[in-house]
Amino acid sequence: MKFCKCGSILVQAGNELVCKSCGHKEAAGEIKMFKEEIKKEKSRAVKEEVTETMPTMKKTCPKCGHGEAFHWTQQTRGGDEPETQFFKCKKCNYSWRKY
Repeated sequence: MKFCKCGSILVQAGNELVCKSCGHKEAAGEIKMFKEEIKKEKSRAVKEEVTETMPTMKKTCPKCGHGEAFHWTQQTRGGDEPETQFFKCKKCNYSWRKY
């Protein structure tokens, strides 16, 4: 995050950083690259953290035959329909669902 001389936050607009308060502009340069690196790192950390805390159950993977999988449910259809169960193999990371 970068701040303007007036104290406001500079917002990225294309290849420039622009101040919404005073209109100051400057080249984004390395800021854009840094922002992308943070986004990738956050995404990787969230994926690892989520699978570590997910419940597991005995379920045979249709791809590799491993007997344990992470599981979760999600409402994918109308509110009057039952939730969809999702599974992810602990060994090969293959995902499948059961309606």
